[in-house]
Formats: sequence, structure tokens, C-alpha cells
Amino acid sequence: MLLIDHENNNHGVIDTRDALVMAQAANLDLVIVSEGKDEPVARIMDFGKHQYQQKKRQRQNTSKPSVKDVKLRPNVGEADYDIRIVRATEWLGKGNMVRFQVRLRGREHHHRDRATQLLERVVEDLSASGKVQSFDRRALMVQLSPG
Repeated sequence: MLLIDHENNNHGVIDTRDALVMAQAANLDLVIVSEGKDEPVARIMDFGKHQYQQKKRQRQNTSKPSVKDVKLRPNVGEADYDIRIVRATEWLGKGNMVRFQVRLRGREHHHRDRATQLLERVVEDLSASGKVQSFDRRALMVQLSPG
């Protein structure tokens, strides 16, 4: 087996018994890290600490769902709209929440109805992959959760 000791020194191919003796001398465990095609890779380490770090990484990866923001303009192009809908569908599929917000500038404030129609269209297009968490017509924002 290929052996890496607790100080990250590579000892190359070594007999299993010799590796166990080295691990016992260091008061650590001999852990097989990877089972390669030719030689397995073993490491001298504290196995309890290794398990703790793996569980900690796993908890970080499965943390609470994040909120993804998508900002639109009331006169967004059809291709841009489709891309944003596809991305939102992917995010909802992964368990994230998606917040759509329509930004108005200048004279666009006179056409708030177009912005609310756009948000209603977003809700309709994403009804299969998400459900409406909140719909704020005044702030021109809709938040969708997976479901």
C-alpha cells in the first residue's frame, strides 16, 4: 500500500505490517483513504478527528436553502426571460428559493401594470416546479419556494 504519514510525508509502497507498526508508534490509526487500482492509499491519522471533519463538511453542504435573486426589467427580451426561467427551475429543483424582482426606471414607473403582468407570468411559468411564498405587488417582487 502507498503510505502517507501524519506529517504528510509520502513513504511510497510499504508493507501493511510496517505501516501498522508506524501508526502504533505514533499513537494514531491507519486509515485507507482511497482504494486505487494497483495499490490502496493509506494514511496515518486520528480516525475520530477524520470522522468529525467529514460530518462537519456534510452539515455545511446540507445547510438551509439559500435564496437566489433574479432581477428583471419590464421590457425584458424573450430569450433573456427564458434563460432566467430555466435557471430558476434548476434552483428550485435543487431546493433553493428564488426571488424575482422587477426594477423600474424613469418613465417605466407609469407602466407598473406591465411589471405585475410579468411577475404573474413568472408565477404561471414556474407553477410546476415551485409555489408562491409571497407576492408583493407594491415592491414588484415574488418569492417562490420548491414544491
